[in-house]
Amino acid sequence: MHHQSNKQIALYLQIKETLIQRIQEKTWLPNKLIPTEQELMKEFEVSRTTIRQAISMMVQDGLLERQQGRGTIVKSQQLVGSLGRLKGFAEEVLERGLTPYSQLIRAEFSTDLYHEKAMLQTHDNSILVIERIRFADNLPIAFERSCWPKSIGEKLMKEELNQANFYQILEQNGIALRKANEKISAMNATMHEADLLGIRAGEALIEMTRLSYGIDDKPIEYTRTKFRSDQYHYNVELTR
Repeated sequence: MHHQSNKQIALYLQIKETLIQRIQEKTWLPNKLIPTEQELMKEFEVSRTTIRQAISMMVQDGLLERQQGRGTIVKSQQLVGSLGRLKGFAEEVLERGLTPYSQLIRAEFSTDLYHEKAMLQTHDNSILVIERIRFADNLPIAFERSCWPKSIGEKLMKEELNQANFYQILEQNGIALRKANEKISAMNATMHEADLLGIRAGEALIEMTRLSYGIDDKPIEYTRTKFRSDQYHYNVELTR
């Protein structure tokens, strides 16, 4: 009996994986109905219970939505909107009436960033690292270092990375972000960082670390941005 239940568990999880792939590959489109339980039972040759378990999990994860009288649809994944109050640097700068721009320092595949590789939970030998200085008007405000798994890195490398909006590029390639965890801490600038930002070594920086996840809950981006504390204030609004 015990053996049987293990097999069933594996089954509905396998089906869930396959269905998530269909959303990622755009076989199932946002806001469109998915096939009926009956059709899926037939396709996968499994019981209604198994199909229901897979679908229910995807509804809980916010990938599918049951609509009264219509059936189950694919929920559209709003890119940064779904990340709550996370705003891009460029948007924040524009809101203050300044002009944002970036200067690319390096973009290359690296094999020795062990911490970053661990954060991205990737088995790839190399990950892409992109380092940029972010400006508001002509003032260097932040040093940004983002790391990406190899498959996504290869897509980013085809773009003009000085001005690139990474999330937009991902979206154009059918990759949506579902959530991000951010950590904010204070630290002192190293010689290298101070040089890049035009401040003295040892001055205070605000470091923001962001780990973003795709709709399959696998990490997509690990970014550490160090802001000049004299030029940047981070407002956290807690709504309840």
